Amino acid sequence: MATHHVRRCAVLAAAAFALPIALGVAAPAFAESQHSDPFGPACASVPKEGSGSLAGMAKDPVATAASNNPALSTLVTAVKKAGLVDTLNNAKGITVFAPTNAAFAKIPKADLDKILADKAELTKILTYHVVGEKITPKQLTAGTFKTLEGGSLTTAGSGGTFTVNGKAKIVCGDVQTANATVNIIDTVLNPM
Repeated sequence: MATHHVRRCAVLAAAAFALPIALGVAAPAFAESQHSDPFGPACASVPKEGSGSLAGMAKDPVATAASNNPALSTLVTAVKKAGLVDTLNNAKGITVFAPTNAAFAKIPKADLDKILADKAELTKILTYHVVGEKITPKQLTAGTFKTLEGGSLTTAGSGGTFTVNGKAKIVCGDVQTANATVNIIDTVLNPM
């Protein structure tokens, strides 16, 4: 009789575990842990191989990965001037909205030089581009996220077309690095 009780408990435990999976209850958590392919028009210009490629960037922490992407050299210079390389490379599960060189070029040179020379202001601007959590493309459709700077930014859109704060366009999104998700944007964001 005790043997039947043990077997019945084992069968019930197995059914209790299998039933939610069969009903798809556990599936969303698994699906959200998976990431989609990068999207956006600028993804086509990312090198196809080497450390600056999408596969190469996935092997390195975010600041190192960005330094291997020629379109992000101004951002990398700014990150170095602000002393944020180690902070970004050691963070876990963050999302970085990374302005391209063309985004920085929209800022008048005198203004950009002034920002690059002011470490406190530069740090404020750069940390406004970082969210302390992994943001999926699904969350970008209508999201509000707290930044490391302390403010918040908003995202909107669908498919492969998203904006940040209603102004910056994500030109290559959901790029994975060893410790971060990167959304490359066409405009430098200003803390609110």
